[in-house]
Amino acid sequence: MRVYLVLLCLPLLQPEGRVRPDSAGCSSPEALRMAEEALEQVNQDRTDGYILSLNRLYDISHTPETEGGALVYKLSIDVMETECHIISRKPWKQCEVKSIAKAPVYGECEMSIYVDSEVKLQSYTCALREVPATAILDQCPDCPTADDVNTPVVKDTANLSLQKFNKKSSQTNYFRLENVTRASSQWVDGPAYFVEFTIVETVCSKKTDPGEVKNCPPMDCRFTRRGFCFGSHVTANDGFPQQNVEVKCEIFNSQGQAHAEAGSKDVGQQPTADPAVSCARSSRGTVVNQPAPVRSSPAARSCPSPHRHNIGISNLGF
Repeated sequence: MRVYLVLLCLPLLQPEGRVRPDSAGCSSPEALRMAEEALEQVNQDRTDGYILSLNRLYDISHTPETEGGALVYKLSIDVMETECHIISRKPWKQCEVKSIAKAPVYGECEMSIYVDSEVKLQSYTCALREVPATAILDQCPDCPTADDVNTPVVKDTANLSLQKFNKKSSQTNYFRLENVTRASSQWVDGPAYFVEFTIVETVCSKKTDPGEVKNCPPMDCRFTRRGFCFGSHVTANDGFPQQNVEVKCEIFNSQGQAHAEAGSKDVGQQPTADPAVSCARSSRGTVVNQPAPVRSSPAARSCPSPHRHNIGISNLGF
């Protein structure tokens, strides 16, 4: 009888003799560690959007494949967007998940990883979507709701915010608008518009005529600095007679290290460019905006794991 029990348990063991994470399902600390480390690598692989945070491990399985002795695992996780932009390169555990007042975004990621002495991301696909405005207003009637980033008033708010940043900051060169990444609005003393956007450093110094800034090209991508900004504009009506603009930007160097807080102090020398470094980057996966997929029930035991985040949207489970 003991021989049979040993034989039955052998498939559950990794080469090192440890129990495989999928045998304990989503309650396994090792499985959760794998999911956390794989998501960190997903965030490091991406070049735009917001850093994703782990909400729960939905399912886990391993395949018969091996790669140099490493086991191949398939992970399905639920994620939520944080307030950190990808260009910050911050670890996701240091970033706050967007609250109900900041147009939260949620989704799912399917990841394939190699596991031996460490976790190595092989590939991933993520599907994201905004929490519906109706779900937000049901819980928070006064919260801002998401706007189309391509509307003229949103573009105007971003440009006004950038103008104020360029005028008030202690940066040596002008920055130009790169992308508007998020927009929302609400009624305060009039229509209030909130924008999040990225900026890129140009070759033009602050001595350049402000009227020529729109023609200034960005610096070489190997050492240009980029920034992530929050801007707002409260108007008296749908026009722009009232110039009540606020802006806050954080500037990062090309390696994604935080370089300076806008309006604080000069950042010093520029990073040195390495001519051998290419600006092009290949990606191991994709992130798309699409409706929630139809998912099959988890196959592994004790899956899915509990949600880690609760922003008050009960009908979505978090």
